[in-house]
Amino acid sequence: MTQASGIFANVNWGVPSWDLFIVLFFVVSVFVYGLSLGRERIMVILASIYMAYAVSSNLPFITEKMSQKFNLGPVFVMRTVVFLVILVALFFLFSRMNIFNNLGGGTSLPVVALFSVLHVGLFVTIIFSFIPPTALAGLSSTTRMVFGSEIGKFLWIIAPIGAMYLMKGDDPNASDR
Repeated sequence: MTQASGIFANVNWGVPSWDLFIVLFFVVSVFVYGLSLGRERIMVILASIYMAYAVSSNLPFITEKMSQKFNLGPVFVMRTVVFLVILVALFFLFSRMNIFNNLGGGTSLPVVALFSVLHVGLFVTIIFSFIPPTALAGLSSTTRMVFGSEIGKFLWIIAPIGAMYLMKGDDPNASDR
């Protein structure tokens, strides 16, 4: 407990840093998503994030020249905008298809909170993957390690898949399908 109070004591609340904004975004997003969306919608968002990332990170026409043509500035801004547009489109598409509405059990608050954390962590990591390392240099080493490093990126990408696998046993009706 003293270690946590030491961390909060070292935060300069008068001059917030990007690290503080990232942590606050992370915490608020986890609670907002977890409490308002529920497990089914979080699963829809997770699937949408994976697919939007796969598409947006491999589009051949997202270049510096194309980004300048649309007056978006650096290419990472265009890649982020494309990712967000694809994410929203897939979310609405999957929501209408009701792909994940038969998840059944496992909608307890801890399960929803876990998937919320994994969803927001994956989202932040993907956004960080589009930003050039020089732009991330101003963040703390912990933030860069957790969200911006290759191992951090790998862990955030694989963690929701692992959690889905581990949680599959939570549904007592799973064998009936």
